[in-house]
Amino acid sequence: MAATLFQTVSPAAAADLRHDLDVTTEQLERLLELTQQVKQSRQRYTSSLKGRSIALLFEKPSLRTKMTFELAIQQLGGAAVSQVGIIGDREPLKDIARNLDRWTDAIVARTFSQQTIDDLANWSRVPVINALSDVYHPCQALADLFTLKEHFGRLKGLKVAYLGDGNNVAHSLMLGCARLGINFSVGTPEGYEPKPEIVAQAHEFAKGSGAQIELTENPLEAVIAANAVYTDVWASMGQESEAAQRRSVFAEYQVNETLMKEARRDAIFMHCLPAKRGQEVTDAVIESQQSAVFDQAENRLHTQKALLLTLLQ
Repeated sequence: MAATLFQTVSPAAAADLRHDLDVTTEQLERLLELTQQVKQSRQRYTSSLKGRSIALLFEKPSLRTKMTFELAIQQLGGAAVSQVGIIGDREPLKDIARNLDRWTDAIVARTFSQQTIDDLANWSRVPVINALSDVYHPCQALADLFTLKEHFGRLKGLKVAYLGDGNNVAHSLMLGCARLGINFSVGTPEGYEPKPEIVAQAHEFAKGSGAQIELTENPLEAVIAANAVYTDVWASMGQESEAAQRRSVFAEYQVNETLMKEARRDAIFMHCLPAKRGQEVTDAVIESQQSAVFDQAENRLHTQKALLLTLLQ
């Protein structure tokens, strides 16, 4: 079994119970500190992965995740090889993992199913990084937490409000916030809440950090006094057949100028991108001075460098 950064429970446990960040709170804080160093001193790390090769496996289309990993590896002096397509389609996944761990030093995978991540980790002898699955998006959460720290100079005591679908982004962000003492409020329609087991884990983390975790069906209630208002697309990849129904269900959860006024005056708007402008967020909000979406996108590069340095040095 590979020593993956995001693996936390036994292989026999259900995949949707696996945490996205298999690090302690202290390790997470050090990752954020290393990200700051990497961002400020790019030249210091240009040879850090010299002679290292990383495999990128992408089942889903990607702009930010794929390019930022490729650039991170390149800018750290390493080499990236990539393949796009369903993992295990042409040959068994366990064979793919055992080929890649003979050739490369790590595997980055963006998959439709968390089970694919779990299986890669179980069969690979090199680190496996979850670059997105249907349950978690840990790399995005790291960039989000770093972006919050950049904007506010602190994390503990902030309030993040997340509106829309209780999806992989909501799961990872909630767990990260709960670890670091950030209050997290989720506003979702009935039936679209985050997974109960992940909410339960967030509450456990919150006991140690002092964070408050709240779930509500009222979007206005969720954003009151928030330092950051976050949303994501209403229909993720693989849910295209539900898109029309979801637009109706989520209509009142749109982040617009009226809703943003319920947050703090200095609140920022966050989105993992790509955004469906006019659906989950208005063009006016995403283009406003409050928008931090391109800071988040940039910080994907820096946080992923920190991840690679942590795993491979």
